Amino acid sequence: MTTALTPLHTALHLAADGVPVLPLRRGKLPFGNCPTCAHNACGGRPNMKTPGPCTCPQPCHGWAAATTDPHVITSPAWASAWRHAATVAYHPGGAGVTVVDLDDPAAVQWARTTLPATRTVTTTRGEHWIYQGTMPSSNAVRPGVDIKSLMQYARWLGNGAGATVPLPDAVRALVAKEPPAARRAPHGAAVSLRGNGGECPHRTPAYLDRGITMGVQRITEARSAVHATVYRTFLAVLSTHGRCGCLTDAHVTRLFTAAQAKGETARHCTDAWTNARTALGM
Repeated sequence: MTTALTPLHTALHLAADGVPVLPLRRGKLPFGNCPTCAHNACGGRPNMKTPGPCTCPQPCHGWAAATTDPHVITSPAWASAWRHAATVAYHPGGAGVTVVDLDDPAAVQWARTTLPATRTVTTTRGEHWIYQGTMPSSNAVRPGVDIKSLMQYARWLGNGAGATVPLPDAVRALVAKEPPAARRAPHGAAVSLRGNGGECPHRTPAYLDRGITMGVQRITEARSAVHATVYRTFLAVLSTHGRCGCLTDAHVTRLFTAAQAKGETARHCTDAWTNARTALGM
């Protein structure tokens, strides 16, 4: 008979493999700060975005409490938390990985048609796609998709299936911000489509067509932050499809038309495209 590991035993196994862990209470939430650290009295930052100069031995400050030290994990200060822990979380950035949290079937389908396959873990409502490499974390980068890496925690749901591959530009582009206006192209400048002579990933025309269709859909479904959505979509399309020269005027026109239907001007579309190329070194 196989006996299920307790959260504490799971945490110790992970820590031995170099994965920083912390306990989660019911509701998938970290344990609150102890009385000494309440209201960040110890010097911790608001909202637990960065660890403060805190020597408290409690599992305080959310993701910043994650550790691989078995002496801390099994210390009396953490004992109560483990007794009440519902599950184990880990700090993806501390483990050197990025988790693309896909929260529903539509998000999973988007990933399968847009992102390179990697190690996949099944969740309650969707999947975690895990890539080797770190980046800033960000929630709601598109419908049903969160990025969990630096300064964030994720639930441990098992090793999953498949091999972990390097973090692709298409994922980094999801949280990229548009460069300052100083890099914008002159008004009316032609959009450059020339690739960088990279290896062509388009084994069939359908692969490129799907990428453009997903980009158009992402822009069309935007309900807020349209400027940022247009730029991130252009960045994602270029990072995946723009280095080999297969993009044509027709493809770009589809993206620009979708953006202008959401209220963007032709000038902003050209600027966003040029800024995306600059960000990718194209």
